[in-house]
Amino acid sequence: MAEQPMLKFVNIERDMPEKRPPDLRRADFQEIYAEYADAKAKEQSSRCSQCGVPYCQSHCPLHNNIPDWLRLTAEGRLQEAYEVSQATNTFPEICGRICPQDRLCEGNCVIEQSGHGTVTIGAVEKYITDTAWEEGWVQPIKPAAEREESVGIIGAGPGGLAAADVLRRAGVQVTIYDRYDRAGGLLTYGIPGFKLEKDVVMRRNDQLAEGGVTFELNCDVGIDISFAEIRAKHDAVIIATGVYKTREIQAPGVGVPGLERAIDFLTASNRKSFGDKVEEFESGRLNAKGKRVVVIGGGDTAMDCVRTSIRQGATSVKCLYRRDRANMPGSQREVANAEEEGVVFEWLSAPKGFVGDPVTGVMVQKMRLGQPDATGRQAPELIEGSDYVEDADLVIMALGFEPEDLPTLWGETELPVNRWGTIKADYVSGQTALDGVYAVGDIVRGASLVVWAIKDGRDCAQAILKRLDAGETAIAAE
Repeated sequence: MAEQPMLKFVNIERDMPEKRPPDLRRADFQEIYAEYADAKAKEQSSRCSQCGVPYCQSHCPLHNNIPDWLRLTAEGRLQEAYEVSQATNTFPEICGRICPQDRLCEGNCVIEQSGHGTVTIGAVEKYITDTAWEEGWVQPIKPAAEREESVGIIGAGPGGLAAADVLRRAGVQVTIYDRYDRAGGLLTYGIPGFKLEKDVVMRRNDQLAEGGVTFELNCDVGIDISFAEIRAKHDAVIIATGVYKTREIQAPGVGVPGLERAIDFLTASNRKSFGDKVEEFESGRLNAKGKRVVVIGGGDTAMDCVRTSIRQGATSVKCLYRRDRANMPGSQREVANAEEEGVVFEWLSAPKGFVGDPVTGVMVQKMRLGQPDATGRQAPELIEGSDYVEDADLVIMALGFEPEDLPTLWGETELPVNRWGTIKADYVSGQTALDGVYAVGDIVRGASLVVWAIKDGRDCAQAILKRLDAGETAIAAE
């Protein structure tokens, strides 16, 4: 049998410009792509069953009116679809990109439950909002009337930005204080650009700034300005700091070069993508290129680290997690993506210590799942005699985040916190026991999802507006 010729695919636009028809330009490719994306969005949206009980909506923290904007998209009424989506979500193009839809709306789609594959809700949400920006449907922030009251927000992450958007549209004067040089919090520095393009985040930051929100960046509360000073300046204060303290591991070898925190690794990578000079990246310390990388952890941050390492050119990437795949807290979709990209998962594996100085390996102990704990989750147990060493040049600790000790850092001993260090606040309004002080997002919930922070910020802003409309103002701190 004759050998079959090898097929070669040629991009005429790129590889053979001399054969490109004179009327064929890059704009035509963009138009074809846009038509394809529009067709796919309509196709997926038309699959929505418009069921009597929209579980997709009830399992969305923002209770987005998903069936209605899917119907409008299927009918080609994209601007109306965007307006319905924007009515309940401050940042739909961000949620469309990074929400774990497989655990929320899409995972509870009736069509998915019946075995026919979910409607790709997140992709449609992203598409209609991206189209809205391109077409100029996204309206600038222009309050009908300005108000004298002001609100200070500590933290420029999704919760703080969502609250600022609602308050500023109502005419309230808003100032956001943040320790970093760019607003966005983990949206900017914690989530990789291949999942959330940074121009998407900066576009929303610019919208807020152009709408009158004042950003006080590179401002570390407790050092550059006191919490008491912020309270004295504003009629209300929202604490939206998130949780940035990395959970530590106690094991032999901790502290040697080559062991890095996930937040440091991801921040360096994201800063590099902005074009910043990042000494730790250039020196190789926070750069996975040419290294055997081991990531410890099983959440979404661990997935961000393994996939970033692949893109940086690591020679190998392994992820250690002490439970099995079914009990992993991170998105199963992210796990599948990581595996397709070459990441190897070592399930039921936990670090026992580290060897080398700098690190050359992780001492691993194998586990098995035992009896369920108080929450019903099976507790991992050691398998005696199963230890081995996993070679590594870079070990990234992605064990989760905890709150910083804000009462001590800010010199505010009356700030109410619970035994985990998160702020005690009403889950709807965000009101704390301190008059005029509110808290939203991860600093209340513990490490959670961006969509929950957005909901908290919006709800808190509405509660503050209700208070201001009633003529109540905070008692200034002494």
